Amino acid sequence: MIKQITRAVFKSYYKSVEKFIDHPVATQEKIFSYLLEHGRNTLYGAENQFGDILTVSDFQKKVPVTSYEDLRPYLDKIIRDRQQNVLWDSPVKWFAMSSGTTEDKSKYIPVTQESLEHCHYRCGYHMLGLYTNNYPDTEFFLGKTLVLGGSQQINNIGDSTFTGDISAILMKNLPFIAKLARTPEEIALLPDWEEKLKKLSDYAVKEDIRAFLGVPSWMMVLLKKIVEDTGKPLPDLWKNLEVFFHGGVSFGPFREQYEKLIPTKKMRYWETYNASEGFFGVQYSSKSNDMLLLLDNEVFYEFLPAEECDKECSQALTLADVEIGKQYALVISTSGGLWRYKIGDTIEFTSTNPYLFRITGRTKQFINAFGEELIVDNADRALTEACRITGAKVTEYTVAPIYFSDNHGGAHEWLIEFEDKPSDLKQFESVLDENLKKLNSDYEAKRSYNLSLGKPVVRMLEPGDFYKWMKFREKTGGQNKVPKLSNDRKYVESILSVLGIKS
Repeated sequence: MIKQITRAVFKSYYKSVEKFIDHPVATQEKIFSYLLEHGRNTLYGAENQFGDILTVSDFQKKVPVTSYEDLRPYLDKIIRDRQQNVLWDSPVKWFAMSSGTTEDKSKYIPVTQESLEHCHYRCGYHMLGLYTNNYPDTEFFLGKTLVLGGSQQINNIGDSTFTGDISAILMKNLPFIAKLARTPEEIALLPDWEEKLKKLSDYAVKEDIRAFLGVPSWMMVLLKKIVEDTGKPLPDLWKNLEVFFHGGVSFGPFREQYEKLIPTKKMRYWETYNASEGFFGVQYSSKSNDMLLLLDNEVFYEFLPAEECDKECSQALTLADVEIGKQYALVISTSGGLWRYKIGDTIEFTSTNPYLFRITGRTKQFINAFGEELIVDNADRALTEACRITGAKVTEYTVAPIYFSDNHGGAHEWLIEFEDKPSDLKQFESVLDENLKKLNSDYEAKRSYNLSLGKPVVRMLEPGDFYKWMKFREKTGGQNKVPKLSNDRKYVESILSVLGIKS
């Protein structure tokens, strides 16, 4: 009876997904009107003449595309001056701390009650609906879900104002019934990473774990610790293990490691796109990793052609105007009080009926030192193929340019931590290079005759080296991620310095 009732509830969640799939543009128009109505009651709305805005075209003419730095003065009014109705017309009690993937300092993203309930939680229901629609036989809800999130801390900026990773905020505010099925809050929200790992491991080995939820890189650290502590393969430890709901970083480089760690065909992997700013996408089908753009989550989407995203005169497109196969920088307006906010991710649509997409990189994570325009998607896909050919498995990586000097020409330096090292490093570098050429015509052109860009230089790191660096930076766990690509050598030099390796 429990199975039947729960499956029926999960399937009912899919009905709301079907509604916006059938009426995508109308759904977004309704969201736009709703956001504008609430925005008119704010300081930001007054300054940007929201009262005179009737159409999306008016909105785009009057309201600038913003970055975090543009919104910071308004956030200061909320945080420091305790003003209300600044960016949204309801109180802000939570701020999601995000280091991003390209900056060191924390960002404080406002989380309102509306964005919490109608974006993050609603899209969580969509995730369950989509997964159950693909797997009607699901039984993961009969056991526990092992959640590896961030930490919560009381903020000293004012009464009843809190900060934490978005995962901590979501867990803190979950309904009681949902908390029963997940990792205990007192463990999941521990700020000390080492203590959290130990207590999660001790907890998990005693439970009927059927699902994981978290970032692949950090979940891998926890699962390896559990295997080490128990000496048992995970399928023997948890005989009903079914699914890993993952997001935060590309799963491609981790897939083989997880399949090795959990060697059973019963295990499923389901991708999500949930950031501090909102919940935007969920894997649509078991046949593909492409994600469905979630359209009824109080987020109004705009799309800047990636090649023009830093130009002031660039024209943002709405959902009806996007094309398959083109790169777009994502711009969002939300019920959290973000207005025409560049989230920093680039996506590519693979379908417009329904609107399916994949994340291709970050607007600030790229390498263009030699005109090669290398993005994270190129790097991930080429790396996956190099691993397949040479039998390697990658734990983490980062890439930076090697600049011209008297001793050598330009190149890309790859710092890679291998779970299994390649059978032939030279072959690995060659396969990596050839696949980057296939995926990126600009890279191929710059590699011609080795005139401006030489072959990739791979430096193999030892297992745990990236963790040492993240721990040194106090960036372990939660939303923190190793930056994949950088247009300068700041991260690479920092890693080598921490590891005591001569650059």
